[in-house]
Amino acid sequence: MDSESWQNLARAVVEEIEAGADGIIVTHGTDTMMYTAAALSFMIETPVPIVLVGSQRSADRPSSDNAMNAICAALVAVSDIAEVSVVMHGTTSDDFCEIHRGTKVRKMHTSRRDAFKSVNSLPIGIVDYNTREIKTSIDYTKRGEKPLKFKPDMEPKCALVKFTPGSDPEILDCYIKGGYRGLVLEGTGLGHVSTKWIPMIRKAVAAKMPVIVTSQCLNGRICDRVYDTGRDMLKASAIEGEDTLPETALVKLMWVLGQTKEFDEAIEMLREDLSGEITECCFK
Repeated sequence: MDSESWQNLARAVVEEIEAGADGIIVTHGTDTMMYTAAALSFMIETPVPIVLVGSQRSADRPSSDNAMNAICAALVAVSDIAEVSVVMHGTTSDDFCEIHRGTKVRKMHTSRRDAFKSVNSLPIGIVDYNTREIKTSIDYTKRGEKPLKFKPDMEPKCALVKFTPGSDPEILDCYIKGGYRGLVLEGTGLGHVSTKWIPMIRKAVAAKMPVIVTSQCLNGRICDRVYDTGRDMLKASAIEGEDTLPETALVKLMWVLGQTKEFDEAIEMLREDLSGEITECCFK
């Protein structure tokens, strides 16, 4: 999967909605499903449910989760949850599936049937497999609440860089010289990198490359005002990613830079909650 694949998929989804579909089911491999869910969330404002679903175990295995996941996805596709969501097993048993917002979901295990979890948010709800009943737990956009809008443009030359202790900040210069348009830094803790990286962050921003800071911790919110290093990063014009997942931040960056060539406008958009990727306060 890449940005062109996301755009082609989004066009196919929009064509079906325009043709009168009451809901969309997208079957997808699990390894990159969270990226695709985020991409569709930013590209499409939808009046009907768009549901991504996959399986952790193939149909030839007694423990396959494919049929249950598909049935639960179909129930969500005809519900009033008009958002991009991921529907997968909620536990290792065949009791219910969880409905995850497309910008808040992450694959958290290589092989378990309940690998997908909402991060920094509750799931939108669950689908009880025995009763076929949907029970919601947070607010969501309802069917028909918003008109269809489609903005598929994306900038593929963006990168997600993981900071590690002792890593050379010159790696950022490779992206700057390579003509990349934006960077997401996956920092430690509250969103930190080494002080040696700060001049390179400043250089990237001077080259009109937005730099978003996220955390390797996943759970919790970025706060670069607590320690000197974080404050120096903000002075270098890094953008706090709040509680956005690193992968979602990357897709958001790609989408925002596809919408505008104006640097200041892009910065403002990146600070906004565009599709549920930023919550008002951390989930505890």
